[in-house]
Amino acid sequence: MRVLLVSGNREDVDIRVPALGLACIAAATENAGHETFMLDLMVANDPQSAIAEAVAGFRPEIIGMSARNIDDQRMKDTRFLLDQTRDAVAWCRQTTEAPIVLGGAGFSILPLPILEYLDVEMGIQGEGEAVFPELLRRIQAHESVDGLPGVFQRGKVSPARRTISRGLDCFPLPDPSLITRSLSGAKDAPVPVQTRRGCPLSCSYCSTPTIEGKVVRWRSPERVVEWIGRLVEEGFRKFYFVDNTFNLPPSYATHLCTEIIEAGLDVSWRCILFPGGLDEKIIEMLARAGCKEVSLGFESGAESVLSRMNKPFALADVRRAAELLRSHDIRTMGFLLLGGPGETRQSVDESLSFAESLELDSMKLSIGVRIYPNTEVARRAEKEGLLSSGQDLLFPKFYLARELEGWLYERVAAHMASKPTWTF
Repeated sequence: MRVLLVSGNREDVDIRVPALGLACIAAATENAGHETFMLDLMVANDPQSAIAEAVAGFRPEIIGMSARNIDDQRMKDTRFLLDQTRDAVAWCRQTTEAPIVLGGAGFSILPLPILEYLDVEMGIQGEGEAVFPELLRRIQAHESVDGLPGVFQRGKVSPARRTISRGLDCFPLPDPSLITRSLSGAKDAPVPVQTRRGCPLSCSYCSTPTIEGKVVRWRSPERVVEWIGRLVEEGFRKFYFVDNTFNLPPSYATHLCTEIIEAGLDVSWRCILFPGGLDEKIIEMLARAGCKEVSLGFESGAESVLSRMNKPFALADVRRAAELLRSHDIRTMGFLLLGGPGETRQSVDESLSFAESLELDSMKLSIGVRIYPNTEVARRAEKEGLLSSGQDLLFPKFYLARELEGWLYERVAAHMASKPTWTF
């Protein structure tokens, strides 16, 4: 089958985000014997015309479309981003009758509401590399797609429980040319690399377990480094490990760093670190392997709030991490998430003071917690009457502790006034 794969995301504000997930789907689809063409609307000057040209030239028999972003997760002046994908669906329908199948991180969070909003009949929740080729086979053979794990259909009962791969080496990595195309015009943007999926943590607000599952699966470090080497040959030197917790498990992180060092790759990269359990050895390995910057998502500087967030680390762990990173000249961006359950004026002040004391290179602050389904924050919001039972969360709802309303923004803005490296 001829399969057109479209990335509807057009957000290019802080950093270019190539369509890595869709590129992985393209690789798996081609391995199954299908012909693919991938269109990343991020790099299209005229997205509507780009779709029309792709359809006319490729004549797709089916379209796979990624719905990556629902909104920008900002409580103030929230931007609803799913309309970008709705536009792409409409433009496809103007030029072809080929059926559309949705996927992507955003879709995996709220599959049925997104099918309804985008007026699409079918979509895949979770990993698409295994399911999408089988879906194509059934469609081509005129067989029913009922019962396929993770495949949602409008007007039908929820599908069979989605399958979670035991490891990622069974899935192919995308050809570097697809990444090159997605980074067109963004010379200094880092190439995203995903070595693991799934998160074993149970943070009270996080949608990652819904998107990826809680079981951690990984690619062998040797395969990851081989793929990075192919990208280096294409001229790329900057990379971004997008794994939610680069240092979990620590043994994998150490193995990966060792492979990068032994390969002699002249690269620099950034990653996201879990603050707990860091020691001199692993930070030294990161530095030797080319790590130049990390995101340290400690989210609060108050022990009581960390506990409510289900964070399995203490403030002492965060301080130790910041000191180790500074001693190895690794730039560090910290993150605070203020206003969630249990937050008080006192805990806000504790968080601001703690973050300031760390002397990090930059800080990113968020006010209000975006409520996602199947999270502890959602259950708390429902218990407090902020949500009705089973309320649709497609359009953003935020949790903000009542006593902070009308005060939190002013307090944070005043604290940030003399800190140019702190941003909302």
